[in-house]
Amino acid sequence: MENFLAFFETMPAWQKLVWVFACLSVSWVLEGAVPLVTLNYKKWKHAGVNLIFLSTSLVINLLFTIATAGVFIWGAQYEFGLLYWLDLPVWAELILAVMLLDLVAQYVAHYLLHKVKWMWKFHLVHHSDTKVDATTGTRHHPGDYVIREVFALFGVIIFGIPLAFYLFYRIATILFTYLTHANITVPAWLDKPLSLLFITPNMHKFHHHFERPWTDSNYGNIFSLWDRMFGTFVYDDPRKVRYGVDVLSDDLDENVAYQFKVPFDKTIKTDY
Repeated sequence: MENFLAFFETMPAWQKLVWVFACLSVSWVLEGAVPLVTLNYKKWKHAGVNLIFLSTSLVINLLFTIATAGVFIWGAQYEFGLLYWLDLPVWAELILAVMLLDLVAQYVAHYLLHKVKWMWKFHLVHHSDTKVDATTGTRHHPGDYVIREVFALFGVIIFGIPLAFYLFYRIATILFTYLTHANITVPAWLDKPLSLLFITPNMHKFHHHFERPWTDSNYGNIFSLWDRMFGTFVYDDPRKVRYGVDVLSDDLDENVAYQFKVPFDKTIKTDY
């Protein structure tokens, strides 16, 4: 187990980048082989738009990594946080760490991105994609991504998450992000049982419906437990979903300059 965790702790940046594009590539292959719906779009152009947002997220992630390196050292030195106060096997602590980070940095942060008006304006950019595929998972306005990073840092501090646990969580998050956004068919006999514990492709599609109540559901990223526990879980036929968001024009979803300005456009009215 120590060697397993050491692998993530010493994983160089280039390997993390390879993992990002490996997960994306696998998702693309699956989209071509078993598509959920036929999307009438130019796939490479659409990917180019979303990868611009990925580039900003990678820069923010690098800056946060540099700025917060001392947090992990401080936590280990003073043994501050929940995991330092528990006496569990390493494997159990790893699972608990991933679950707690998924709760705070994904579910809670995502819920607030929908419920707090100024946060929702940033998050609109993610929902404005009218052709949801694997690359949509990378489509986050810089302001949206910073909010998520702040919540992740908060989770690291209060739960006493070691660096190796945190990096494992990030690797798992990347995999789930691409697969759950991917335009792939997953048979109900497989997807529905998996959704008892995990976020699945069919389950996450409802979150990208263009209007509530489906938009305000299925906030999790790895585990579906939080949505089930807090009453935000929905499940139906994903082919019923219409992608986009009802307060933005569908024909501007690939206009990068417009999308970057969305959070600051006072003419865009929302219910929050």
